[in-house]
Amino acid sequence: MRRLPLKPNQLVLCAGVAFAVFTVASGIAPSITGWHEESEIHRPVFGNIPTPLKVAFYVVMATILYMTAWLAASRIKNYQRGQADNRSTTKANAHRRIKDLRAGMLMKTLLRDPAAGLMHSFLYFGFLGLFLATVLLEADHQMPEALKFLHGDVYKIYAAGADLAGVLFLVGIGWAIGRRYVQRPYRIRIKTKPEDAVILGTFVLIGITGFITEAFRIGLSLSAGSAIDHEKFSFVGYPVAKFFDSWTVGSLQDAHRWAWGVHFVTVLAFFVLLPTTKLRHMVTSPVNMYLKDKDRPKGAMKPMPNLMDPDLELETFGASVIEDLTWKQLFDTDACTVCGRCTSVCPAHATGKPLDPREIVLKVGEVMAASGDPVVSPPVGTDREIKLSPASLFEHITSEEIWACTSCKACDEICPVNIEILDKILDMRRYKSLMESDFPAELGNTYRSMENAANVYGMNQGERADWAKDLDGIEIIEPGDPFGHEYLYWVGCAGSFDDRNKKTTRAMSKLMQRAGIDFAILGPNEMCTGDSARRSGNEYLFQMLATQNIESLDGMGVKKIVTQCPHCFNTMKNEYPQLGGNYEVIHHSQLLEELVADGRLNLAGASLEERVTYHDSCYLGRHNDVYLAPRNVIGSLGGIDIVEMPRNGTKGMCCGAGGARMWMEEHIGTKVNDERSAEAVATGASRIAVACPFCYVMMEDGVKGHGKADDVKVQDIAELILEAVEATPVVPSATDLTIGI
Repeated sequence: MRRLPLKPNQLVLCAGVAFAVFTVASGIAPSITGWHEESEIHRPVFGNIPTPLKVAFYVVMATILYMTAWLAASRIKNYQRGQADNRSTTKANAHRRIKDLRAGMLMKTLLRDPAAGLMHSFLYFGFLGLFLATVLLEADHQMPEALKFLHGDVYKIYAAGADLAGVLFLVGIGWAIGRRYVQRPYRIRIKTKPEDAVILGTFVLIGITGFITEAFRIGLSLSAGSAIDHEKFSFVGYPVAKFFDSWTVGSLQDAHRWAWGVHFVTVLAFFVLLPTTKLRHMVTSPVNMYLKDKDRPKGAMKPMPNLMDPDLELETFGASVIEDLTWKQLFDTDACTVCGRCTSVCPAHATGKPLDPREIVLKVGEVMAASGDPVVSPPVGTDREIKLSPASLFEHITSEEIWACTSCKACDEICPVNIEILDKILDMRRYKSLMESDFPAELGNTYRSMENAANVYGMNQGERADWAKDLDGIEIIEPGDPFGHEYLYWVGCAGSFDDRNKKTTRAMSKLMQRAGIDFAILGPNEMCTGDSARRSGNEYLFQMLATQNIESLDGMGVKKIVTQCPHCFNTMKNEYPQLGGNYEVIHHSQLLEELVADGRLNLAGASLEERVTYHDSCYLGRHNDVYLAPRNVIGSLGGIDIVEMPRNGTKGMCCGAGGARMWMEEHIGTKVNDERSAEAVATGASRIAVACPFCYVMMEDGVKGHGKADDVKVQDIAELILEAVEATPVVPSATDLTIGI
């Protein structure tokens, strides 16, 4: 943004001036050129409109276009208060950007909710059709006789197309009114404001007055005895015009001018509403989709400078005021459609916690708008006046909201216009943790454990490899020794110290040995990856742990790592590169899928006569798009009956442990893991399969809480596979039988 010769708000103002000048010029040009359409099958521009009204049209329209640009520029000036964020278009990302823009403009993301998506499609494409019809009419108006195109059969198609667009537009508006004021789904009802009625009412008037104006125009021609059979292609306007057969020519002239004037005023109202209400998302949402591609993986948090650098000069960390957020995070707030889909999938909100992702976006936007220079309208109308200075986020957003987040990314994933909500929450956590030490008391114990014992449990590091004592062939590598194995098996804190997850570690080790995988572990020399520290805002502690791990791994020459914890997987794969640690990292579900697929892990005859449901890990799924690997692994067993929970895949519900919530108590509402485990139990499954140690603990605790511990068993996918393999009878080969004889 800063490399441009003019700032973005200045560019928009220049564009506004250009549009205003062009509009005035387009009004003057026809009177000078005198070009007229010779064909009788066409639509005369400004027919029955006196010259003073024509002049008023062009002057007022030019003024409104400049005013719209000025209002938009005032909002853009607010975005420029934010920090840098590289969203440049390059050869590498241009294709993805165009694809994302096309998805936004074609309503693909909105159609994830078929009803709402179809309604918006009617409204949006109907409006675009009417806009295109207006542009084509004016373009034809400016052309010399030889280049005019709106005549003959082309005009007939044009007339039918314009009426079809108008019908779609009005159907969409009617549907929207019924959805908001009759059907009234919760996520829409709670944010319905007076401005919604104003916007919808303006659209209704645009559509209806457009058809009425057309009908009076056609009726006037019929009354004058003109041959206008071609107007029958206006399949709405022509039949309506028949209702005015008994009117006099003078009455039709007056009615047409009044209808034209009202239609023009409603169009002017649209241009005023566009930059000042949430209607602006007609423009900002597709642009936000275009800006989706960023210079970091979707599972990675924003990088920070080296906080251990003694020469680092930063006055603040994280985000507490508007200026701490990036320009893209601020632009997000004006791209919000206030649809509430993020609210509908948030596990914290669903279980009675104070967090509502939509409110985070709107509150940031409200603070930005109220503290701007000039002050602009908030993203959506507010119920009370907001007076905030100096643009403090925490005067409007509470700590309880920030700490309730499980960082499951469900809000980001479902947002139809790619608003990045989680980044805002995590940046505010960074400020709370690093600048104010304002975090839940339980996290203090976790921080001390990670800092003093290098693991979240505060256990003796010397016990990290105790799970492997009675297993043969598990080699422990010392830091500094050359790493001569194919894989480093990163066990993680839970896999090393939690009794339940030790079973997963042992099962995965046995499966890798069966498949002939050459691997080793670090044992006591493995340290926490720092995921919980980073997700709770303690960037300093994260960098301390990550830096030591990277130094050890690089010193040994490790290239390939397999993890059983999605949090370790995400951190090492997506975030360690920010600190110089670049490795080929895969999750154990991906490795198992590969081993089964290429036959190195033979599952012939292995079966499990159980009904199994799989719970998606947020950090495996939504953060890294790994959904099929765990399912493919389970599905490779014979006899198994896999049943999906209602919320699965991209719509799966969090277990409640992400975002360092694993180490915090839930004091408000229903526990997230209770809600999720109830959903799993309701499937009738006898086993709940997981692929994450946190999910393992949370789901098992939830099952116990529902009194179903004797009926439903929680297991990692590695345990399921090993159980089936070890239960498979060994069939002697022909050679063995011969030797036996």
